[in-house]
Order: sequence, then C-alpha cells, then structure tokens
Amino acid sequence: MPEVLRKQGFTFYFFSDEHLPIHIHVRKGDGEARFEFTNDGKVELKRSVNMKVSELKTAQILAEAYQDEIIDEWVKYFNK
Repeated sequence: MPEVLRKQGFTFYFFSDEHLPIHIHVRKGDGEARFEFTNDGKVELKRSVNMKVSELKTAQILAEAYQDEIIDEWVKYFNK
C-alpha cells in the first residue's frame, strides 16, 4: 500500500492493484474516503466512511493542492 502523502493527520495512499480512473484513498483515524481525479482537472469525492464533513472538505482541499504530485506518483508506480 504505497503512501503518497501525509498532511494534517491525513494519509493519502493507493493499493498495489488499483484500477482506472486515477484516484486516491485517504485515511484519518477511523475514517476513510476515496477521491477521483477527472480529465478536466477536478477532484471528486466517490465514497466515504466515518469521516466528518469538515474532514472531507480538508481532504479534498489537500487532494486538489497536491493533485499533480499524487498523479505523478500513480503514473510512476503503475507504469513501471
């Protein structure tokens, strides 16, 4: 489970057997979420479990801020 980023208590990661479209999993405490990166540059929440609305907003802001780095890590990992 490659970790891509740790910020403000959030861990951003993907699994070694992921599928398209490019997306990132986020964990904080008991909460988890998955965000998808769209072709038009948006970051969309696809699912969440046990995350507060405020945590989801922060996670999305971080995913947007680090979108290029996250996508670069995905491409490096899955296109080896």
